[in-house]
Amino acid sequence: MARHNEIGKWGENLAEEYLIAQGYAITERNWRLGHFEIDIIAMKGNRIIFVEVKTRADKSTDPTEAIDEKKIRRTVRSANAYITSYNIPHEPQFDIIAISGTPEDFELRHIPDAFMAPLNAL
Repeated sequence: MARHNEIGKWGENLAEEYLIAQGYAITERNWRLGHFEIDIIAMKGNRIIFVEVKTRADKSTDPTEAIDEKKIRRTVRSANAYITSYNIPHEPQFDIIAISGTPEDFELRHIPDAFMAPLNAL
């Protein structure tokens, strides 16, 4: 496995552990349907949360810089595909978990409700 894939997998594992500790119930991990993909899907209260996890080994790099307008539209379309496929009645929320560093020295930042679904995303 390539190093960036290993770092991404480590970041998603760390994000999942963090979310569980915060009271989130994980329902899916690396959900895919065709070209749609979501890193983590969780429930908390009456919301279904779609979590985008970005991990960078270099602590001087901000992982959230990789989440541009195009990534937001793809995430929203993926969430819509999930909600439609499973007839989910809950209000969606889009979170970001940004991790920078290594397992020995890292920073994790959780941004709940990081963005709203743009009206032109679907």
